[in-house]
Amino acid sequence: MAANESPSAVLVFLVGLLLAGWATAALASPANETQGFRPGEELRRYRRVQALLRRLNKPALRTIQARACSADGDLIDCVAAHLQPAFDHPRLRGQRPLDPPVRPKGHHRRPNDTADAGVQLWAASGESCPEGSVPIRRITEADVFRASSVRRFGRAPAARVRRDSVAGGHEHAVGYVAGDEYYGAKASINVWAPTVSTASEFSLSQIWVIAGSFGNDLNTIEAGWQVSPQLYGDNSPRFFTYWTTDAYQTTGCYNLLCSGFIQTNSRIAMGAAISPTSAYNAGQFDISLLVWKDPNHGNWWLEFGSGELVGYWPSLLFSHLASHASMVQFGGEVVNTRASGSHTATQMGSGHFAGEGFGRASYFRNLEVVDWDNSLVPLAAGFHVTADHPNCYDIQGGVNAVWGNYFYYGGPGRNVRCT
Repeated sequence: MAANESPSAVLVFLVGLLLAGWATAALASPANETQGFRPGEELRRYRRVQALLRRLNKPALRTIQARACSADGDLIDCVAAHLQPAFDHPRLRGQRPLDPPVRPKGHHRRPNDTADAGVQLWAASGESCPEGSVPIRRITEADVFRASSVRRFGRAPAARVRRDSVAGGHEHAVGYVAGDEYYGAKASINVWAPTVSTASEFSLSQIWVIAGSFGNDLNTIEAGWQVSPQLYGDNSPRFFTYWTTDAYQTTGCYNLLCSGFIQTNSRIAMGAAISPTSAYNAGQFDISLLVWKDPNHGNWWLEFGSGELVGYWPSLLFSHLASHASMVQFGGEVVNTRASGSHTATQMGSGHFAGEGFGRASYFRNLEVVDWDNSLVPLAAGFHVTADHPNCYDIQGGVNAVWGNYFYYGGPGRNVRCT
């Protein structure tokens, strides 16, 4: 700074440069061919983005530079567990994470012919967060600007459960059970890196724990892996969670992008890339996920891989799920925006149809639910599989002694029978 320049003058100059940069980008965009650039509106949006970043990015005890050791480019902040975003919730403020609950009876790891995809790329260097802290993927301005709006950042579009799939461009190939009281679900999910055609589409594979009607009171808890360029800025498969109590309208979010899910694990970062991934006619990798309701406190806990407790959704977040679930769903989902005027080429699973089988098609295996007695039990005879558009993405189920209830699913999207 020159001797005759005041700090306020420099600040004005920097803001001017910032607005000039926005003006150049805005005027170059198609949207501004028909409407002019409004610097006042852009400045208000910038301030909303900065306020959101301050709310989500908590002070870090340590920051792990994932960029130096992995391709995902993430920065992981180690945040004191009692300062994580969940505790901004008015009914959780001042609390601390609970101790681990009792796991469901019958919970054990089965021998299998696949390997874990349980390594997160940010941890490849061997660095980890200290005890008493949790690793949180840092949110950047670029992450927020990719969203449809600042208000919708971190939230899913509506119509994300199969019965509502037709209206929102969401397409599913899923297996489900319904008509009983469910207190959790478990599955091992094959991990791939499907191609996603446009930034506004995604491809995911997950477990849904569901209660309520398929109207405005829908409650869901969700966990799995997803490829979402809009949310993460790349095409890597990432471990994710989601929750809602009003059918994806105003409550809930992905990962830790709002007040809700309470993380207890210092080694697993939600929203971080997972590795390794499966390859066609080559090595197959999967992740095991367990969601269950703690019978003592009523909270819904999440386990990842071989015994890693990730954290929990407090029961006070929910209406119907405060009691139990009425449906459990497993499977794949894509968004089809028809951006080119025809069906998307976004892949589900491996991008290959179920009939190709092991090593080619993606799978879910060892499907189980948790019953009223906090016991893991095999799926009953009422397990069904269905696909919204089987010419685009399909599903085939089965049962055997090693994999229990399982299914293959997925597909390439656009093809000669899917246009």
